[in-house]
Amino acid sequence: MIYNKKRAHPDGWDKSKLVSRYVTEGAKSAPHRAYYYAMGLTEEQIHQPLVGVATCWNEAAPCNIALSRQAQAVKKGVDHADGTPREFTTITVTDGIAMGHEGMRSSLASRDVITDSVELTMRGHCYDALVGLAGCDKSLPGMMMAMVRLNVPSVFMYGGTILPGKFKGKDVDIVNVFEAVGQHATGNMSDDDLHELECVACPSAGACGGQFTANTMACVSEAIGLALPNSAGAPAPYESRDEYAFASGEAVMQLIKNGGPLPRDIVTRKSLENAAAIVAATGGSTNAALHLPAIAHEAGIKFDLFDVAEVFKKTPYLANLRPGGKYVAKDLFDVGGVGIVIKELLDNGYIHGDCITVTGKTLAENLEGITLPEDQDVVFPVKAPIYKTGGVVGLKGNLAPEGAIVKIAGLEELVFEGPARVFDGEEACFNAVQNKEYKEGDVLVIRYEGAKGGPGMREMLSTTAALYGQGTGGKVALITDGRFSGGTRGFCIGHVGPEAAVGGPIALIKDGDIIRIDADKGTLDVKLSEAELAVRKKDWKPRENNYQSGALQKYAALVGPAKDGAVTHPGASAEKHTFVDL
Repeated sequence: MIYNKKRAHPDGWDKSKLVSRYVTEGAKSAPHRAYYYAMGLTEEQIHQPLVGVATCWNEAAPCNIALSRQAQAVKKGVDHADGTPREFTTITVTDGIAMGHEGMRSSLASRDVITDSVELTMRGHCYDALVGLAGCDKSLPGMMMAMVRLNVPSVFMYGGTILPGKFKGKDVDIVNVFEAVGQHATGNMSDDDLHELECVACPSAGACGGQFTANTMACVSEAIGLALPNSAGAPAPYESRDEYAFASGEAVMQLIKNGGPLPRDIVTRKSLENAAAIVAATGGSTNAALHLPAIAHEAGIKFDLFDVAEVFKKTPYLANLRPGGKYVAKDLFDVGGVGIVIKELLDNGYIHGDCITVTGKTLAENLEGITLPEDQDVVFPVKAPIYKTGGVVGLKGNLAPEGAIVKIAGLEELVFEGPARVFDGEEACFNAVQNKEYKEGDVLVIRYEGAKGGPGMREMLSTTAALYGQGTGGKVALITDGRFSGGTRGFCIGHVGPEAAVGGPIALIKDGDIIRIDADKGTLDVKLSEAELAVRKKDWKPRENNYQSGALQKYAALVGPAKDGAVTHPGASAEKHTFVDL
């Protein structure tokens, strides 16, 4: 055995320049190689590039259950292209199950744990490249953040959407079940119907079917350039998804052989604007206003809530998707996938077509030959949009100096003014809604639910769905320093900053204060003078939450403002080197 042999490959990669050289090359790596022999690897496989195949597979929910199957296809693609795949898994917290109770505090924090755990696994084992598969909401941005942080050759792949359920002849999804809880509470749905609905709403593997956070970030993966074209569309059960998985494995090997493009070549200011544009055009989840700044942070790019909102403000809303519209993700796939939305935006000047992608081609080159199909009402043309500006809008005012966000998809009126009804925590508000202890015209305020103060920035889908189930969605407004599910609809404003826990204006509101929301002008104000707010601020005292040790205490201590993505470390602007440069 010649331990110091230079291992160059005829296809273009040179092992002496890859990170895995630290665990596979030279006499000093004999103990490391012993472990690989123990797992059945051949000498040839040990000296090939080592490719991490990371999934969020678990048995928590249908979002993730198909990821293990798809990972096997990725591994075959890597092997076919002369790489050595090494599969590993990380956590997810599935919002649909965490929703409406203390478990939701774990959701946003899980995004950063996913990123950190993928980083640590890649670093600890010196893997040369990464294919990341994700299914549930926070796992998509978490996996993309890891790719940008490590800056190794990387390809992202979505695990796929769920198929729609059928209830009384109509398509249904999980949000229908949440809203049915409100209908049941008012006596408008029987026990039997509620049980039948819950049994049929989720008929397959895959993430929630509407344009909620998972499908929103899946669309982002293509628009930002980290995923292969068309890979986001096929539902999880479809065999074609395995074909995209195989192709993703081959693609990451091509990135190794070509020396890139690497994630930070792909994630640029322009590609982030493309990502924000697809969120707006599809009426996507407000959570994207957290995740896009967080992805940007990993690349050392400042792209905060206001930058996201600026793109939202000028991008037309085109896709007729739930919760504000009519269709689910499978319907978008059936008419051509997110690529037809991206191409329609590109053809009309709303997308930067010159951004490089994982294919090695530009976004415009990837979309050549794609046209918007006629005789369908899933995606509207730019010349006749559903609404002239994006389905998501940023807000700012004396109640939200650091911004807030609202999804306007499906709203008829864009202005709401009414008296505040203040609740410290979601449970108090949900109980009031369930007992119908509110009036039409009220602005329900849920505070101390921010990233730091919650801790964990819970989503409020249980409360908003109950309002819709009671028939009062749109007749009351709800504002919070917490978040909303991508499945939320109605006049619901989240991410209000600064959050209550740090003494933001939302902490100073009292019952009866008049709040005005203007989603057309992009403002969120309380009708109080600066002098009155200053007086109230002097009387305000910080509150202690129940989480004074463990993961949530650590998260609360580290997490930053929502406008910057609720990130937990200084980001690329402070780093001395990237992993790929070891």
